[in-house]
Amino acid sequence: MTSLVHTAEPLRTRTRAGRRVVVMTMGALHEGHATLIRTARRIAGEEGEVVVTVFVNPLQFGAGEDLGRYPRTLDADVKIAGQEGADFVFAPSVEEVYPGGDPQVRISAGPMGTLLEGATRPGHFDGMLTVVAKLLHLTRPDAALFGQKDAQQLALIRRMVQDLNFGVEIVGVPTVREDDGLALSSRNRYLSPAERRTALALSGALFAGRDRHAAQEALHARAALAPVTRARADALNALGESRAAADTHALAQSVTPAVPGGPAAVRAAARQVLDEAARRQPPLELDYLALVDPADFTDVRPGHIGEAVLAVAAKVGATRLIDNIPLTFGATA
Repeated sequence: MTSLVHTAEPLRTRTRAGRRVVVMTMGALHEGHATLIRTARRIAGEEGEVVVTVFVNPLQFGAGEDLGRYPRTLDADVKIAGQEGADFVFAPSVEEVYPGGDPQVRISAGPMGTLLEGATRPGHFDGMLTVVAKLLHLTRPDAALFGQKDAQQLALIRRMVQDLNFGVEIVGVPTVREDDGLALSSRNRYLSPAERRTALALSGALFAGRDRHAAQEALHARAALAPVTRARADALNALGESRAAADTHALAQSVTPAVPGGPAAVRAAARQVLDEAARRQPPLELDYLALVDPADFTDVRPGHIGEAVLAVAAKVGATRLIDNIPLTFGATA
């Protein structure tokens, strides 16, 4: 049976036989959180224990943001956590987490914390890292799980743990989506039916960028296996073999540096979907679309090889949503 605790003392004094795995949430649990808890249960094993934290952190909400209207559904959260295998739900008060009031000493997110979400929400990541550090100290886990939907948050937590020598394993769990592709979020409940239709452009843009990227990678792979030239395409065309000529020309383009492609083409494919959504009623108001290096969240350059994150943030009505997908450039090299 899942135990609800409001102070860290029961967790601190408990004798453990196995690993403790923590899932940090702000409550209003949905299937995305449930997936995190189930994954934590698998990692902890029969001998270990899973702790789900429920805490709406005031430090990471800026002026005019939705701290007051953020959903608080603790009874339902405890039920969901228990169904998915949590041993404890740790739901501390603000006084338990910040006993001296607003902390004078906070963790700085550094340069990465000023980009994308950090540029839109100044100070957000400082507040997020401060509470994550506090909750790691209070719960003392062996591992902590976070969703990849908040990719920049995950990257910053990993950086903090590395830079400040936290003795905890950070595990990223893939984004959970609804049947129509919209990434699961507690804020989805605020969308009207019309707003939800517009909001689907976020995942639609990411999927368009992903498909463009997959097509490019496939062409690169085929070009590597069967090098071609434009002369061969011209010869095929002279024989009337237009489809073969077009295919050969596409292969030639895929290995020609002067032809636009790579990151720029991925961004363009995604941007087209977002531009169309901006003309809908209600319209999508784009905050940013970015293709970034997951190590530091700076824009990837032409010719980038390796991991990347295609990320988007936008408002539909009064609701702000984020989403992203991982990509790998040069996987066939």
